[in-house]
Amino acid sequence: MEKCLQKETFTRVHSVFWHRFARDTCGQELVEFAFVLPILLMLFMGIFYLGRAISVYQALGRAAREGARAALATSCATCGDVVSAAAETTAINNALQAASLDPTMAIITPPNSVSPLNPSDPANYQVNGVTVQITYPVPLNIPFTSLNATTINLSQTVTMRQEF
Repeated sequence: MEKCLQKETFTRVHSVFWHRFARDTCGQELVEFAFVLPILLMLFMGIFYLGRAISVYQALGRAAREGARAALATSCATCGDVVSAAAETTAINNALQAASLDPTMAIITPPNSVSPLNPSDPANYQVNGVTVQITYPVPLNIPFTSLNATTINLSQTVTMRQEF
């Protein structure tokens, strides 16, 4: 009889506890917040890294324009249209450093010489210029996604014509 009474009391207390627990809403907000917090953090970090990638992309465009401008600038009056790769690389490196980017990580494709931009045009309509391309790796660290610890290569190409 004693064992039976113990079992009945335990079952009744256990049943009352679960009914009260199921009706109780205390702490519900905390549980919901615990479910939503990782998603919010992932969203905010994704926005941050996307903004950083856009900033790097704009800095690459600025650096490529500076490099093309430096490549087209003649170094002396008697030299003619000689492309100075050193001046171009210096201008690109300075622009990357101004944007707080590491110039050693950039892959620069410099122009060899000033050449017609569209050789299929008639001779009297051809315009000379240079094309500069810069590629830069950008790491993404967005948690809880497949993009965590991946690197994307941003590339910017600038074509600038030579003005007389």
